[in-house]
Amino acid sequence: MLPLRDDIPSATRPTLTYLLIAANVLAFFWELSGADVLAWTLVPARFTADPAGNAVTVVTAMFLHGGWLHLLGNMLYLWIFGDNVEDRLGHGRYLLLYVAGGAAAALAQVAIAPDSRIPMLGASGAIASVLGAYIVLYPRASVYTWVPIFLGIVRIPAVVWLGLWFGLQLLSGVASLGAQQSGGVAFFAHAGGFVAGVVLVKLLDRGPRWRPGARPLTTFP
Repeated sequence: MLPLRDDIPSATRPTLTYLLIAANVLAFFWELSGADVLAWTLVPARFTADPAGNAVTVVTAMFLHGGWLHLLGNMLYLWIFGDNVEDRLGHGRYLLLYVAGGAAAALAQVAIAPDSRIPMLGASGAIASVLGAYIVLYPRASVYTWVPIFLGIVRIPAVVWLGLWFGLQLLSGVASLGAQQSGGVAFFAHAGGFVAGVVLVKLLDRGPRWRPGARPLTTFP
């Protein structure tokens, strides 16, 4: 399934979401230039050996990606779901959610595999926290999704769509326990980021926002 858009218009311009997308794209072009990417990724074994010395990689790894599909997939999710979460929380609290959620996601994966020497990189954990926040803030929203089996676009309730996404990450993570891996997807980072988003948004949300000159906030039945 490929999400295309949701059905909730933003009342304000999602400036920070645009900036986060731009930062990820610029970081990827930096990677393509031949930069020493490995030094800025999060390696669980390296982190557990020296947490203070490698703390910065918890954040820098969020802006690095393993390829074009990895980058474009993450940015699509951030584009669809990030604007509404930013709209509700405001720029500052949204950034806090993104960074703190991404850090929680990374540490969840480290906790599961503390001795792993496989580098972790990608915005998936931070974006998973945005998805967790979205399902709390907009449980009645819908996501227009391209479903190949139906050869068309289907409108799916957000709670169903994101619930299935979270369940798949959790099940895939459990299935990967004990398996010998040379790389792949950090499923527990996704699940951990989602849970962190659910918790953090309840601490950060102060209700609907409205600014002079903005379009009226839209309510949904």
